[in-house]
Amino acid sequence: MNQGQRRASDVPLPGGNFRLFITRLSFQAMMSLGLIENPITRERTKNLPNARMLLDDLSMLRDKCSGNLEPDEQGHLDKVISDIEYALERIEETEGAAVGGDDEEDEDDTDVPH
Repeated sequence: MNQGQRRASDVPLPGGNFRLFITRLSFQAMMSLGLIENPITRERTKNLPNARMLLDDLSMLRDKCSGNLEPDEQGHLDKVISDIEYALERIEETEGAAVGGDDEEDEDDTDVPH
């Protein structure tokens, strides 16, 4: 390594900031939803059970921290949860449609000569 370069391990990570903690969890959820690439693997992969777990964890934090957050912290947490719920629902709908399809369309296909 060159003398002027720094490694990630040389820079201490900030801790003790609730908004940053929630943001880190939201980035993990976005990676699990395949919305952003994993910075280590440089790939976008979906892991919907992991995304659901992270959403459940964020919801649990909201419940457990109720009444103890600053208004901006509460707003940030609510927004993150809402955004992840929306993205997860859209992905599950899209994948469900791709896997299951529409029964009426399947019936129409049987009438078409192949």
